[in-house]
Amino acid sequence: MATVTDAKNGLITEKMKIVAQQEGLDPEFIRRQIAAGRIVIPDSPYRDVKVCGIGQGLRTKINASIGSSSDIVDMDLEIAKAKAAENAGANTLMELGTGGDFLAMRKAVCDAISLPVGSVPLYQAFIEASRKYGSIVHMTEDELFKATEDQAKAGTCFMAIHTGINKITLERLKKHGRYGGLCSRGGAFMSTWMLHNEKENPLYEQFDYLCEILKEHEVTLSTGNGMRAGAVHDATDRAQIQELIINSECAERAHEKYDLQVIVEGPGHVPLDQIKTNVQLMKVMSNYKPFYMLGPLVTDIAPGYDHITTAIGASVSAAVGCDFLCYVTPAEHLALPNIEDVITGVKTSKIAAHIGDMIRLGKRDEDLAMARARRDLDWEKMYEIAIDGEHAREVRNSRAPGDDDACTMCGDFCALKIVNQHYDLAK
Repeated sequence: MATVTDAKNGLITEKMKIVAQQEGLDPEFIRRQIAAGRIVIPDSPYRDVKVCGIGQGLRTKINASIGSSSDIVDMDLEIAKAKAAENAGANTLMELGTGGDFLAMRKAVCDAISLPVGSVPLYQAFIEASRKYGSIVHMTEDELFKATEDQAKAGTCFMAIHTGINKITLERLKKHGRYGGLCSRGGAFMSTWMLHNEKENPLYEQFDYLCEILKEHEVTLSTGNGMRAGAVHDATDRAQIQELIINSECAERAHEKYDLQVIVEGPGHVPLDQIKTNVQLMKVMSNYKPFYMLGPLVTDIAPGYDHITTAIGASVSAAVGCDFLCYVTPAEHLALPNIEDVITGVKTSKIAAHIGDMIRLGKRDEDLAMARARRDLDWEKMYEIAIDGEHAREVRNSRAPGDDDACTMCGDFCALKIVNQHYDLAK
């Protein structure tokens, strides 16, 4: 039985109980939220998957994206990046390769880790058409749906499906224009195919058939954000909002008619003052489906540091209701991420998610524990609480203090040490 069907029938499954235990919540709350479409647990019948709940009332989750490119195809490297993402604390992984043997690469990644793995089957369908026919515009509709089914059978748990790109969306895009162009690879593929063939998007036109495939293989639908802004000046424009309207309608139909688990994707590049508007609009329009934010990047002028611009936007997004954050690495806009980029991206996004959860969920116990450990100069406790205690220890040891109680920032004049000698400020 599908997760949503179980939830609608009043059945609390073992995985619902695990999510409840992970989050410190009542299992009945988890069941009700799944039945309402507000929490998902991405899974696959083809492999053992680590249980991860995403959605309303849960801690903000982090996705790491990896994948080969047309320039760099190295299966061992992608497997190493997948393992590094899992070890760094990612909750899910998206395998977005566009080079090499798609199915072999994804199967190897799925076999190497326990995280829920996501994909974009549209990439495979269009790129294989380019290899076979010489152009992406010659892809057939059957090939698109076959790629979706093939990737599901490889153990994919959730898929970004570009359901919201239709003729109306494209008309909005052409009328309004874009300062930063169209940055979504899926959006570019599908819009080019539609314009050349003068046809509607098959993922939209044959949405019921798509849902039947996803239901058969228990794949969570993530409504792709092909019209997301690639520049802050394009944020929240008409094409993006038109796509959101379509995606929200598709999400509702998938959940209500087919009992699919559904995530709704959001932008993109968004200035800080528009983040709350985007999150609230997305939530209300989709009836509070789990919201997956791709970033967001809050400025366009920091290549090489886009993990930082994203962390700023992601912390605000999580604070105002975003459930699921896609990391961005320092290599964004510049190069294919390496292993170190992946680790940095995951850990930076984990910090952002924690900051957001401090506001949205009021989760501040760890910060209180760290405050007390710092007051008491309890270094081992600080390392234990820290998001990356190993790194914190390495930094301190690299500039070892003469006094074990202090650090080399203040040395003999540590404010905490001085005050602790004269006052008891413990609370």
